[in-house]
Amino acid sequence: MDKIREFLNKPLYAGIVGLVVGLIIGLPILGWWLFPVKWKDLDASTLRQDLKDQYLCMVVDSYRVNQNGELAKARLDAMGESLQKSPYLLDTLQKGGCNYAPDDMSVLALKSALLGAIPPVSGTPQTSGTIVPMPTQTEPVQTTGTSGWLLGVLCAVFLAIGGALIYIFFIRNRRTQRDEVPPAASEYEGDYQPDAEEEILPETSTKSYSKTELPGAIPVSMPGAGPVGHFVTTYVIGDDLYDDSFSIDAPSGEFLGECGVGISDTIGVGDPKKVTAFEVWLFDKNDIQTVTKVLMSSHAINDAAIRQRLASKG
Repeated sequence: MDKIREFLNKPLYAGIVGLVVGLIIGLPILGWWLFPVKWKDLDASTLRQDLKDQYLCMVVDSYRVNQNGELAKARLDAMGESLQKSPYLLDTLQKGGCNYAPDDMSVLALKSALLGAIPPVSGTPQTSGTIVPMPTQTEPVQTTGTSGWLLGVLCAVFLAIGGALIYIFFIRNRRTQRDEVPPAASEYEGDYQPDAEEEILPETSTKSYSKTELPGAIPVSMPGAGPVGHFVTTYVIGDDLYDDSFSIDAPSGEFLGECGVGISDTIGVGDPKKVTAFEVWLFDKNDIQTVTKVLMSSHAINDAAIRQRLASKG
């Protein structure tokens, strides 16, 4: 669980997880299951092909009764078809379940009406002068089935915008700085009494860490200014995955760096781990090197092998 929490504390990974969860909830659950899109009041152009064939038969049947060419043309336009685009549209009416042959008088009359020619008179033999001219080349029928994928693209775009807004306003600018301030130096005044378990190091060991030998050290706080951040973490025995980190932000919300603490060294075998040292680290975005310090127990300090092994970590 701690590894997952640490993983989600990183803004990039948290944004990716949020986007994936949003897609899962938005498209399959809400869009396709709970609130699916219901289409109604559509025109004949959205029918299946077999239903379009039946629709053509009904157009011919209607024209045979009322002889209204304008009405037949409007019905074909509603289906997205015309003789100009599909010259042989009325030659395969048998697919729709009707018995109209291509040379049927009703079919020829409808073709003439749609093309603006004079319809042939019933009982008059067809001559070469009354044959309706038909185009020799056909154009492919264009179907507009883009509504489905267009809806999916729009949903994906909206989810991406939502994820970006969440990242900008909630994750990137989150403030981990606590309200409490560190205690003033005056609160620590007085005589220091070491615990019985603590070891007072000889004077020679403390002199090696004097300020004069660390001219390049960066002060924690500037004169007249408070600390940038104050973070508190607690280690509990048995938390073998203990590794806590904090984001350091400026008052303006600018990201300055990160700091954290984790288990550095253990002794013995078995669970829980016997922690003998912690590693505290500080990352500054303006510095390529991460500063680390090791907090050792009295056992680690008194053990020369452990102390030498951990000395390289700080």
